[in-house]
Amino acid sequence: MPRLLRGMFRRGTSFYVRLRAGGQDRWVKLGTDYDEACRKLRLIRRDGLAQVGTVRVVEAAESWLDSYVRTSRNEKGRKLAAARVEKFLMPFMGPADVARVSKDDLRAYRIWLERWGTKRPLSMQTVAHVLSDARCFFRWCEEAGLVDRSPVPRRLLPRIPERPPDRLTDEEVEKLVRVPDPHGFVIRLGLGTGLRWGELARAQANHVEHGMLVVGRSKTGKVRRIPLPPGLAEELRGRVGKLIPFSPTSSGAFATVVKKRSGVARFHPHMLRHTFACRWVEQGGNLAALQQILGHSTVVTTQRYARLSDDAVRREADRLYEAAV
Repeated sequence: MPRLLRGMFRRGTSFYVRLRAGGQDRWVKLGTDYDEACRKLRLIRRDGLAQVGTVRVVEAAESWLDSYVRTSRNEKGRKLAAARVEKFLMPFMGPADVARVSKDDLRAYRIWLERWGTKRPLSMQTVAHVLSDARCFFRWCEEAGLVDRSPVPRRLLPRIPERPPDRLTDEEVEKLVRVPDPHGFVIRLGLGTGLRWGELARAQANHVEHGMLVVGRSKTGKVRRIPLPPGLAEELRGRVGKLIPFSPTSSGAFATVVKKRSGVARFHPHMLRHTFACRWVEQGGNLAALQQILGHSTVVTTQRYARLSDDAVRREADRLYEAAV
């Protein structure tokens, strides 16, 4: 082990310096790399104690977005993180000293989020996403040496009640598949493949290989091969260029037209994906295969579709009752 500089201590794999500021002792994390820790300690001694602990949340958040978020999330994730920082984190604690944020401050942040907005309050799912970003931010602050330890308390995120997938009923599917093309074709393609809207909008005819639709640009970045139902494969035969004449940002306009023409007022494009997954499970499809088709990182996400609909449970019960007679 290298010789520590005067005033430097080691706890586990990390190096620290103890400073006296405002009449209180404060442990400042210098990181796990010895050379970098020495460099930080020399900077602290050169700039003086007045410069220690003056990093505001707004400044740290900008660095977090520019370094961690920029290199670890996709474009949509980067935009969401930046929007959550600007809309929620900055108004609540932007000017605060990041090193002085406490657990009670984070609990107050959750309460503020739950009360945010009078006409349209945030859903518990949105509150959980915002708090999850805050937790990630303060963990990054700990790794960067801006705080000694992340102030995020345990059980900060609200518990989200279990919700069944937002799927379409058989009657709604019948109405939707009768919508004229090109909207009807998009509906049939979504019901037959379980693609996300962005994946539908980017799908090309030359992506079809041996009855499989190859998805290269997915949410997780993994290449997927999705088996096409025979009828849908036949319908795709002879097509060229983009499969659907819609852009990745036109899902709202698409849904508006479909609602008007089908009479299914609650329709949104992602329901096609949910319906595909639920039908796959109800027809006896393998859960691991469904995970691969949907492109989920873990089977835990896919398992939400393993809960059968009430109609499917009723049909299975009737089958067993008849067999027992």
